[in-house]
Amino acid sequence: MSKRLEDFMKTNGEEFDDLEPSADLWSKIEMHLPPQYTDLKKQEKKTFSLGFVLRVAASVIVVMGIGFAFYLNHQEQKPIDLASINPVYAQQQIQYTSLIESKRSELKSFSKTDPNLYKEFNGEIAKMDSTYKELKDDLKDSPNQERVLRAMIKNLQIQTQVLNQQLNVIQQLKEQKKEQNNDTKNI
Repeated sequence: MSKRLEDFMKTNGEEFDDLEPSADLWSKIEMHLPPQYTDLKKQEKKTFSLGFVLRVAASVIVVMGIGFAFYLNHQEQKPIDLASINPVYAQQQIQYTSLIESKRSELKSFSKTDPNLYKEFNGEIAKMDSTYKELKDDLKDSPNQERVLRAMIKNLQIQTQVLNQQLNVIQQLKEQKKEQNNDTKNI
């Protein structure tokens, strides 16, 4: 404020203090307001009931519980370091899985010539593969991880043997077809 205005207020302040609004001034103003503004005063006094507060609190707890359960179920699981359990088994696991992959691709090339036989062979391997995956899941929580790892290696060995037998059967079938073709040509 300017210096003059401040001086004026100090010298004449007492004259302003005697002017007070009347007690019924607000009620007179309120009577002239439209009804929507007078209803606001009634709405401001409204409070929440205990039941409403409890329902809101229960809803918040349920939503938080669902969120926490979702978080726990979708939390990224760190892969288990097989080498820390047993380095020899870890190396064998790598060797067998790569061998199985190559034999599976070799078996898949046969799917075009005899799809039914391929489907049957693949079904057998799929069963063993699901057992392997179960073992791998059990490895995380197992108190004896080395034993489960040995079972995984054994499963991979059996898968390799079965794939070898299947490929031998396919080779024998190919040879039989060649012989039949040669016999028909000679006749």
